[in-house]
Amino acid sequence: MDTSCDFDPWSPRFVADPYPGYARLRAAGRVHWFAPSRQWLVPHHADVRALLRDRRLGRTYLHRFTHEEFGRTPPPAGHEPFHVLNGNGLLDLEAPDHTRIRRLVSKAFTPRRVEALAPTVRRLAGDLVDGLVAEGGGDLIAAVAEPLPVAVIAEMLGIPAADRALLRPWSADICGMYELNPGEETARRAVRASADFSAYLRELIADRRARPGDDLISALIVACEEEDRLTEQEMVSTCVLLLNAGHEATVNTTGNGWWALFRHPDQLAALRGDHGLLPRAVEELMRYDTPLQLFERWVLDDIEVAGTVIPRGSEVALLFGSANRDPACVPDPDRLDVTRADNPHLSLGAGIHYCLGAPLARLELAASYGEMLRRAPGLRLVKEPQWKPGFVIRGLRELLVEC
Repeated sequence: MDTSCDFDPWSPRFVADPYPGYARLRAAGRVHWFAPSRQWLVPHHADVRALLRDRRLGRTYLHRFTHEEFGRTPPPAGHEPFHVLNGNGLLDLEAPDHTRIRRLVSKAFTPRRVEALAPTVRRLAGDLVDGLVAEGGGDLIAAVAEPLPVAVIAEMLGIPAADRALLRPWSADICGMYELNPGEETARRAVRASADFSAYLRELIADRRARPGDDLISALIVACEEEDRLTEQEMVSTCVLLLNAGHEATVNTTGNGWWALFRHPDQLAALRGDHGLLPRAVEELMRYDTPLQLFERWVLDDIEVAGTVIPRGSEVALLFGSANRDPACVPDPDRLDVTRADNPHLSLGAGIHYCLGAPLARLELAASYGEMLRRAPGLRLVKEPQWKPGFVIRGLRELLVEC
């Protein structure tokens, strides 16, 4: 079917509100061919959830096929720094490498380590909110949403405070490559950021080998199982992934969530009246306007969805934003409800690629929303925000508020 009217990820109007288009896609069927990106769109919650767990699909195909065997053109040689960095991270690996690296990273990135960060995260969030309040308001994203997760992951990795301003621009340039059909200028920025970030981390890893500390990089260096260790490239790619995936999602969940709350004053009032609702509210805000709208998978062996055969070599686009608004997922899905108890959203993924940093993301979001509710109880919106042009990673340019 022609999906051009229902799915237009390069249209500012669609990016601003994709949900009516998603509803039409779900009503029209379970799978749709989208020629502009050469992908099969999957909009229903049950299908997205099942395919995330289906081992006939993968984030990469290079563990089984060459580019040529899979019917794909190799990326340009000049893009190598990005693809080496991206291709050695957990997000774009499959078994057995994914299994090995996730096991080793999990030995360092433990729930205990994350829980130990809780006082630091709350302190950082409180300081940032206090700064916003002292100014009488400003851009909530620039003042609170962006610096908090960068500071937290930098603290975890042991990145010196003087260097932390480098991280956000590197991350933004690399993440540009995750959009649909990125252009050559986007690729050029991503390649440069990948090379610079990798070089910086190699120096930091060398320093931690000589002078270990109580940080995640030091823990990754010693993480081992029998004779199995992370290579230096795997460590570099893991650190970049922790920053990119961790803070991009948290920044946009914070901004998107506050915009949703301002548009639903009854829900904001309920949350202000009962901070005990915060854990449920965090899950609902992740569901309602997820920062990751689309997750891609390669079809490694033929699959069938609702009678449509999707052949090996194809790419599917799993529409998280649509799945989270599927009436089969939650009742009355277009209604924001901070009291919602049963919330099987897919914003953190599923299967072997379920977000490794989910506990840290929830900790940061609870601290950010919680400190804002406590320290800026009169927070109000100044101006309706605009969306950034990206669709896959979807967030606001700014969110202007008064305290």
